[in-house]
Amino acid sequence: MNNIILIGLPGSGKSTLGVILAKTLGLRFVDTDIIIQEHTGRLLQEIINTVGAEEFLRVEEACILSLDCSDTVIATGGSVVYSSRAMQHLKSGGITIYLEISCEEMISRLKNIVTRGVVLKSGQSLRDMYYQRIPLYERYADIRVDCSDEAFESVVEKVAMKIKGMNARIT
Repeated sequence: MNNIILIGLPGSGKSTLGVILAKTLGLRFVDTDIIIQEHTGRLLQEIINTVGAEEFLRVEEACILSLDCSDTVIATGGSVVYSSRAMQHLKSGGITIYLEISCEEMISRLKNIVTRGVVLKSGQSLRDMYYQRIPLYERYADIRVDCSDEAFESVVEKVAMKIKGMNARIT
């Protein structure tokens, strides 16, 4: 297991933390949201607005299933946990870390909800999405790290310590 896969709600810091973690551990960095945009030639929100959430999830799954990387920190989109195939593919090559934040923290961090590319089902509020996804993140997590009200450097340190602890148990 040589990849580190970051999962969590929109606004949990997967992309920002992922870059810092990759630099800290000397690994590559991939953001699956960027891969989706490169693959489609469109922004995430544009995809959701034009083809809908379900089609976006199919595109996201296809992009994740095409990933073939090693020694990489992978920041996923918050909706990746809706695809068991995508999650099995990611988990087969690494350690999955769930970056936990409270519902209130998520809502306060999501200032650009209309342009951010957040997958919401028809009529679903951010709070509804939060409670729907939590059991999925918990199911797929190898490691859970609380990120609410913490500086990124502190969270990176926590994650690095937990990964080292997990690697020590594996070897």
